[in-house]
Amino acid sequence: MKTHHYILITTVLFVILFYEQDLGLNLGILGVLYTVLTFFKTNEKNKTLTFNILTATSILSSFAFAWYGDFSSFIALVSSLLLLGYKSRNRKMKPLFLIPVFVVNGFTSICRIFNFDAWLPKKNVSGLWQKILAFILIPLVLLSVFCGIYAAGSDHFAAFFTDYELDINLWQVFCLTVLGFVIAFNYWNYAVERLIYKIHHVLDNDFQEKDRIQKATYSFLDLDAERMSGIISFLLLNILLVFFIITYNYEQFYETLKTPAQLSEETHERVGSVIMSIIMAILVIMFYFKSGFNFDPKAGTMKILAKIWIFLNAILVLSAGAKNYEYIINYGITYKRLGVFAFLLLSLTGLVLTCIKIQKKKRNAFLFNTMAWYLYGTILACSYINWGGFITSRNRERKDFVITYHFDSVNFSESALLKYANEKKDSQLKKNVLKKINKEKSRTFLSGILYYETLKD
Repeated sequence: MKTHHYILITTVLFVILFYEQDLGLNLGILGVLYTVLTFFKTNEKNKTLTFNILTATSILSSFAFAWYGDFSSFIALVSSLLLLGYKSRNRKMKPLFLIPVFVVNGFTSICRIFNFDAWLPKKNVSGLWQKILAFILIPLVLLSVFCGIYAAGSDHFAAFFTDYELDINLWQVFCLTVLGFVIAFNYWNYAVERLIYKIHHVLDNDFQEKDRIQKATYSFLDLDAERMSGIISFLLLNILLVFFIITYNYEQFYETLKTPAQLSEETHERVGSVIMSIIMAILVIMFYFKSGFNFDPKAGTMKILAKIWIFLNAILVLSAGAKNYEYIINYGITYKRLGVFAFLLLSLTGLVLTCIKIQKKKRNAFLFNTMAWYLYGTILACSYINWGGFITSRNRERKDFVITYHFDSVNFSESALLKYANEKKDSQLKKNVLKKINKEKSRTFLSGILYYETLKD
């Protein structure tokens, strides 16, 4: 099949799946269909290990959205499909260019859609598809568009269609067709601008030969002075960080106990300071090791000091993680407290990658390229796991378990709440939970969320 066939098929499927439906199982089905079609459309040379992994994660993300239907699974599905479509045509392109490519295509798609010669087949002889397009599809589309416009402006004209047994919302069909076509067109027929190809080398992980030449970064500072500046800076920063770690841990673990509200506020403030410290540490190392000093035989001392600084920052991250764990032990699990662990883990990953960058003499782009994949992995983890159910099942064992919070503010906690209601013989809680479940089950099939279909009394 050609590109226009894929666009036509996925547009029709979009209309069928979303007509008179809410967002739910239908988007998961559409995600699976897009993934399967992408796999068969992709050339064998582009079916790399990365592409195959993205195919698997796209399928899993589609199932995750069909199961949960929440925002995190939606982001996972969209990012997986975009990466899959991107890698199916550009196996060597870095994932960081994904955002500018699809943003630019979103603005230029209107012009590209009407450039029919660029994406429709060029044929001078008549054929079956040509006749269907000319004699059936184009007239039907035009007829549907104007019927929808006229029906919106005249009740009597609209009644001419609605009085029959075949009651079709033409305006909705038209809107879904346009939206489905735009999505399909930008997915199957996106364009990568020449400028992006020209600057693609900027995100290479490894240095080129010309970058290995020893030269000063600035004209007003020679190489020896810049090297000494780095040594002094890292030495002073290490000393400062040692004192900060001592005071930080003293405040966290040895000061008098505070109220839960004060402790929560201080914990998040300190974690924010730790994360900002890690970001600044990585930026400083990126500044000094952006080019020449990676290959400077005299920069051994500066590399050792930089690695010590990375190690001390890692201790700072572990200290913050230990305090957050103590906070969870005392007051239970929440989304924010789990989020703190996620941010700290990403920060620790960034430090490890920074150490690898120094050790293996990688460019700064190596950090961005690699962290983009770790961020994508974090999104997948957020969407595949029922964190709400995990939070509720753990917290319901506590004496200070707050039912209203877990019922109103924690997603997909119904299964754990039902178990809790049965254990405590709380009939009112069970009634409220079942009412919430039955409301979700009352959705139509394509709008449904599979998670609620598996719940029983």
